[in-house]
Amino acid sequence: MPKALALLSGGLDSRLAIRVIREQGIEVIALNFLTAFCRCTTSKSCKLEALAAAEALGVPIKVVNSTESMVEIVKRPKHGYGKNMNPCIDCRINLFREAKRYMAELGASFIITGEVLGQRPMSQRMDAMRLIDKEAGVTGLVLRPLCAKHMEPTIPEKDGIVDREKLLAIRGRSRKPQMQLADLFKLKDYPCPAGGCLLTDPQFGFRMKDLLAHGDATLNEVHLLKIGRHLRLDPKTKVVVGRDEADNEKLETFAKEGDVLLMLRDIPGPLTLIRGEVTDEKVTLAARLTARYSKAQSAPSAAVLCWPAGNKAAQRLLDVAPLEPAQADALLLVKPEKPCKRGRRPLLQAE
Repeated sequence: MPKALALLSGGLDSRLAIRVIREQGIEVIALNFLTAFCRCTTSKSCKLEALAAAEALGVPIKVVNSTESMVEIVKRPKHGYGKNMNPCIDCRINLFREAKRYMAELGASFIITGEVLGQRPMSQRMDAMRLIDKEAGVTGLVLRPLCAKHMEPTIPEKDGIVDREKLLAIRGRSRKPQMQLADLFKLKDYPCPAGGCLLTDPQFGFRMKDLLAHGDATLNEVHLLKIGRHLRLDPKTKVVVGRDEADNEKLETFAKEGDVLLMLRDIPGPLTLIRGEVTDEKVTLAARLTARYSKAQSAPSAAVLCWPAGNKAAQRLLDVAPLEPAQADALLLVKPEKPCKRGRRPLLQAE
């Protein structure tokens, strides 16, 4: 039996592509790429969506963490960025190269994806798709079942493995054809198309751009971008203030040698991390920011504990006045955005 390797994100389009190909009696193995830039939460991650989709479809799945290669791509994308910090073309090239490597390992003869011609402005244009396939070394091996009739026949179609007449001709940004097909296949509980990559989010993209401008984008730094409020004290020093208990726990987890942590002594509040060229003056400013984003913000002073990351026994106490709101706002790395059109919320909360 012929075998196809499906790039499965967990979204509706990739699920439909798998169903269309399985309807032709072709075995499908799913491949999911996970990165630190996936729009994930503790309760519902990109990986979990893909695993749930694979289980519902009855196909085996292999999950691959490609964060390291993706971070390098974001630093220097050959084909540039999209509207924000999303290097979509370079990202697809990388994913297809990896998929080609796994084709041999898993015994697949071609790749399928849920891409739809014209749905994404950067990577799903005809010329972009051809470029991606060529640079990834998979020309003729990538079948896009949902829009195949708008494209040149692929090798599995020419070889008679896939019946081209049973493929589809969906095109453009409308989701109605996919939803109608989902009803036909009785697919339920699929996620809404909200966009799964943080690099397309303006606020996260701004943080990423700042990171690249002021230092090296290590994996630790990338994870830190997803947590709390970010404030820049100077080109070499940044402060991150937790918004809630979950942020506080993550900040403590990602704190590393050279960082300083701060928190209020007497009342619950944020955990704050200061990273970079840390001086006593900057620690005092971070303490004032800690008080500013707490219930002590209107008090004349607040007691703030600070200690080197990993050495809480070395705590010292600072008595500081909370920073004025305007002064804190001037340091914020990302300013609040205007309300999103059509009621959509940004992926990251406003500051």
